[in-house]
Amino acid sequence: MTLSPKSGIERAQILIEALPYIQRFSGKTLVIKYGGNAMVDERLKQGFARDVVLMKHVGMNPVVVHGGGPQIGEFLQRLGKETRFVEGMRVTDRETMDVVEMVLGGLVNKEIVSLISQHGGKAVGLSGKDGGLIRAKKLVMDRPGNKENLPSEIIDIGHVGEVHTIDPELVALLDTGDFIPVIAPIGVGNDGKTYNINADSVAGKLAITLQAEKLILLTNTPGILDKEGKLLTGLSAKEIDALIADGTIQGGMLPKVRCALDAVNSGVRAAHIIDGRVDHAALLEIFTDRGVGTLIKS
Repeated sequence: MTLSPKSGIERAQILIEALPYIQRFSGKTLVIKYGGNAMVDERLKQGFARDVVLMKHVGMNPVVVHGGGPQIGEFLQRLGKETRFVEGMRVTDRETMDVVEMVLGGLVNKEIVSLISQHGGKAVGLSGKDGGLIRAKKLVMDRPGNKENLPSEIIDIGHVGEVHTIDPELVALLDTGDFIPVIAPIGVGNDGKTYNINADSVAGKLAITLQAEKLILLTNTPGILDKEGKLLTGLSAKEIDALIADGTIQGGMLPKVRCALDAVNSGVRAAHIIDGRVDHAALLEIFTDRGVGTLIKS
């Protein structure tokens, strides 16, 4: 197919716009939390795999941390096992944890590895249990008392954990070997138990440990919006705090924003909350002047 002169110029301009970003981020680590619609829509899945391979081929070191909540829920439903949530957290007994580990560490993880491999990348699938990568501790939920002065209570939600420590050695070894790590958010505690951990949290802590250039969180929203629905970007920690205080940032966006803030306040150069429903969202955010989501900087 022969390109028209105009079409050829437009394509050249895209490459020229990307060049300084390629130069700036070559050799840098980018931790990407992969989840939401980007994990279930076939077109978006293929596009994400190509994006990650391109990052690697231009000299970056992408590290993928994935979720899998919908896939876990679907599998539990097929088994006839009821799913119960407490304040957005899945109650995870031993049987449910076995399913979580199988779906996250097996089915979902291997599908992502396979997609990246199909597009010319060398991906290695890992659970946080592999090589002592993620040490976890049990997540303790403390429900505060209410207006009737009832005391707070500790809620046991089972095998749900939070990151205690991360050993970066295995990920660093894979990066130097030209591999793309794909990590399931599962860790093991000092008690020997396996814990399911929030993928955003794992991605944020991993970015801090690796002193990544960027933390990128794929979501099902355009990013942080103001009260009129306009996308906000280039936000500082101080501006984020003000948006939380006046109620602009609330609900399900709060944990993601706090994860991003923790990262940039701990040495990660920038965090991005982007819309995974947009084709090639990660590339557009990294390689273009305008981007497609919310940039948070220290």
